[in-house]
Amino acid sequence: MTYHQSVSGRNYSFGSLVEVMAKATPLRSGDQLAGCAAESDAERAAASWVLADLSLSVFLDEQVVPYETDAVTRLIVDGHDRAAFAPIAHLTVGGLRDWLLATAAAPDAAATLSGIAAGLTPEMVAAVSKIMRNQDLIAVARATTVTSAFRTTIGLPGRIATRLQPNHPTDDPRGIAAATLDGLLMGCGDAVIGINPATDSPRATADLLYLLDDIRTRFDIPMQSCVLSHVTTTMELIDKNVPVDLMFQSIAGTEGANASFGVTLPMLAEANEAARSLGRGTVGDNVMYLETGQGSALSAGAHLGTGGLPVDQQTLEARAYAVARALDPLLVNTVVGFIGPEYLYDGKQIIRAGLEDHFCGKLLGLPMGVDVCYTNHAEADQDDMDTLLTLLGTAGCAFVIAVPGADDVMLGYQSLSFHDALYVRQVLGLRAAPEFETWLHGLGMADDSGRILPVDAAASPLLALTAR
Repeated sequence: MTYHQSVSGRNYSFGSLVEVMAKATPLRSGDQLAGCAAESDAERAAASWVLADLSLSVFLDEQVVPYETDAVTRLIVDGHDRAAFAPIAHLTVGGLRDWLLATAAAPDAAATLSGIAAGLTPEMVAAVSKIMRNQDLIAVARATTVTSAFRTTIGLPGRIATRLQPNHPTDDPRGIAAATLDGLLMGCGDAVIGINPATDSPRATADLLYLLDDIRTRFDIPMQSCVLSHVTTTMELIDKNVPVDLMFQSIAGTEGANASFGVTLPMLAEANEAARSLGRGTVGDNVMYLETGQGSALSAGAHLGTGGLPVDQQTLEARAYAVARALDPLLVNTVVGFIGPEYLYDGKQIIRAGLEDHFCGKLLGLPMGVDVCYTNHAEADQDDMDTLLTLLGTAGCAFVIAVPGADDVMLGYQSLSFHDALYVRQVLGLRAAPEFETWLHGLGMADDSGRILPVDAAASPLLALTAR
């Protein structure tokens, strides 16, 4: 089907839903690289106008990636909940935007938005995000509540958790332990203590898992640990009785992109069941930790959709959330600026993408977090990350990632520091996960309001325990 729209006396034509979606997307370098971005602001406005007038039912009838050739599309279509979709089935994309904003302002917003999550497809959510301002994305995401739990509860209103990321370029246990202690003393680690290993070998992964589990049990910390090795490596370690809490995997929005990560949907389902069978959680049994990022399908050359046309990277990112949703995860985060300026060029594009990803994931029913980050060759800096962190805190983000000094010396990119987590909690009145906060308070590391107290090296209970 061809779509037409006139802007400022010029007529624009779009030959498919794929093209409309791509050209309505706010400018980003990845879509320019793929050759699917609008060529002017006027063309983008025309595509946005067309998109706003499309019925939501179009996304059930016309697929951006073919059903016959893509497992993610089949997951989306076959799993669609018509009953949950019924309350909004009559709406256009523009009508959905208005409905979401009105619902977000209502007293029962969280229950209403939760009720339609299974009726929304990733393409619908991506489409509406394209015609929303940043404040719209924030307002709706803030009104949406999604929780998950393992040893801590993630996603409760008024709280923001953190992944403590103590990476080390050689997996030195002393360096990892030092970074872990640093983060714990500043109240980080309630989402997960998660290590990106320097090698994917089973032995190295096992050594790190034993290290983290020893820290947890020695200090009786209500936390979950994860070593971010490939899902097959972690499944192998489960069979060897290594202490595995969470099962990690990077995922993407097309079958081909997932294949580039070495995974299939059945493999992910098997991994979920394997980790859940261990029964290691105390307050819940969500065991999957999944990471995504705009541009992953394009970087794998797996971004082509119906008619062989390139699908925009934000729509493909939203499709990854369908994969995540099927696995009922504890944690999902987009590593928003990690792939580089070829996909998100500068601070403005990273900020917009972070808000989009958070909005789309949360609206689809995921406990959504964001790695607020950028690479050193991007046109971005820590001021941009401060802005995104503050906006995400306002939007009710489930968790963020923090590394020592905001500089990941193993992966070679810039993220948030432990101090940044303290900042956003203090300024916005946010708190850590309740189970973790109770532990901090019990050790005298936090006051009754959850505020982290200054560390006295001579008196800190955690340092004293470490010295033993």
